[in-house]
Amino acid sequence: MIPAWSQLANLGAALAFILALKALSSPKTARLGNRIGAVGAIAAVAIVFFSESNLKHLPLILIAVAFGTIVGFVAAKKVQMTQMPQMVALFNGVGGGAAMAVSSIEFLKAGATDGFVALFATVFTVVIGSISFTGSIVTFLKLQELMTSRPVVLPLGRFITIGTALTTLVMSVYLMVFPEIWALWTLVALSLVMGILFVLPVGGADVPIVISLLNAFTGLSVAASGYVLDNVLLLVAGTLVGASGTLLTQLMAKAMGRPLTSTLFGAFTAKASTATASAVDRPVKSAGPTDIAIMLTYATKVIIVPGYGLAVAQAQQSLRELVDLLISKGVEVEYAIHPVAGRMPGHMNVLLAEADVPYEQLKEMDEINSEFSNASVAVVVGANDVVNPAARTDKSSPIFGMPILNADQAEQVVFMKRSMRPGFAGVENELLFNDKTTLLFGDAKDSLSKVVAAVKSM
Repeated sequence: MIPAWSQLANLGAALAFILALKALSSPKTARLGNRIGAVGAIAAVAIVFFSESNLKHLPLILIAVAFGTIVGFVAAKKVQMTQMPQMVALFNGVGGGAAMAVSSIEFLKAGATDGFVALFATVFTVVIGSISFTGSIVTFLKLQELMTSRPVVLPLGRFITIGTALTTLVMSVYLMVFPEIWALWTLVALSLVMGILFVLPVGGADVPIVISLLNAFTGLSVAASGYVLDNVLLLVAGTLVGASGTLLTQLMAKAMGRPLTSTLFGAFTAKASTATASAVDRPVKSAGPTDIAIMLTYATKVIIVPGYGLAVAQAQQSLRELVDLLISKGVEVEYAIHPVAGRMPGHMNVLLAEADVPYEQLKEMDEINSEFSNASVAVVVGANDVVNPAARTDKSSPIFGMPILNADQAEQVVFMKRSMRPGFAGVENELLFNDKTTLLFGDAKDSLSKVVAAVKSM
């Protein structure tokens, strides 16, 4: 019998998770949402310790909790903003792997004695948790550029993936009919391989969608493990993550202009990417910081397009200083935020929030796109794919169909880049060679600091 105080505490923790998720939906309240969620998580762990009368292996549990706390604290303090997507991918994978491991252990303890529904939940958790675990690891490797970010298509990959998926399905049914240990480990191995095959064909442009999709997978596996463990709090938390991750995946797919099926079943239809950077030297127009400062100072309206390069350079404070200077000189300035700018959903919002950029200056793509034609200058800082006109015109491009920011419709375009290297999708950007585009080469933070100094001197 679960004590009444424990049931009430679980209800409070569940409410904390719901309130945290609601608060995280807005940059203004996101920090508060994180704190509420942390309190709920701490309460959930504490409830287990104080309500379980027959807690075994306590020293090992405390060591594991201490180890996880230290790793999480150090990661939160040390990981740079540019590495945040990789950390999210790893943490997400750990969640799926943990759900898979717990359900497997429960199966080894109880077998089929808990009934068919519990056995089905166990099989579901093992399959989805394993896919999330290895899929997240591959996503991490792509984001960290430890492997190519382009689609990886194996020889006969489509048939291998279909065969693995069918074998996984057959083994899942077999395990529910004949709950044998060898079948469990076979299913775990097949599911782990399936996770790798699922993510390998995903190109760099689709990585944000995959991150949110795998997040939904982890949530669903945690919810199912909650049923296996008869833990209502796990069931609630997992359902919240699964539902929010699914909705976010749909929104991201819409923002990318892709049907969700192209991500879900990309492994079955993917073809090797032929998109490469052009080796032919093409003329571009470049300028120095003083020329850019003059252009911006005499503009009437400037739209800033931040991207991953801004995060790499940690230049958000310098960008904020430049914007404040321009506003003080009577220039209207806004930020254009593409849903998939950076490496994960909301990456630019979080980055600019670090510099205390007023939320009112941040405009989503649908809101800002019609304003580019009225802008004197569009300043692209470290972005690439999200302003690439190939998404509109080149049907062979891996980003074709993706809605982009209409930076090319501004009177002038300033492109701040380290080099002519293409973006994460590996596609050359025609906007770089447009007559109205001026390039300022160099590290974004250094370039912005020089432009700020030039503006101050005027």
